[in-house]
Amino acid sequence: MADTFHSRTVDVTTGTREAVHDLTGVCASFLREVAPGRDGLLNVFTPHATAGLAVIETGAGSDADLLAALHSLLPADDRWQHRHGSPGHGRDHVLPALVPPHATLPVIGGTLQLGTWQSVTLVDTNRDNPNRQVRLTFLG
Repeated sequence: MADTFHSRTVDVTTGTREAVHDLTGVCASFLREVAPGRDGLLNVFTPHATAGLAVIETGAGSDADLLAALHSLLPADDRWQHRHGSPGHGRDHVLPALVPPHATLPVIGGTLQLGTWQSVTLVDTNRDNPNRQVRLTFLG
């Protein structure tokens, strides 16, 4: 099993603003190291109750559009039962129901198989926690 399963935790600083943080390069680097030329699956997981993972286009406005859509769906106001932290923080705890904390992606020949415009991203709306972890696991 040692040569078919590799896992690593990476630290990500998202800052004190809502963020869509691109992890594609981190994922590719991990695969170059642990899975050269191999086929399998990459699982990406964030162990946080207020963050999620999305496979989306970045850099052309889609990341900002995602944050705007989340504002519409999950307003940062006082409607939430969960009421500690920044105003509206309860919405951050609902986020993983819409943007799940995991993604499993195909790897062929050691390369992540994303579409032309797809990126692996960490979505973090929690301004109170600027330090996140993401676990990368290759099975193949």
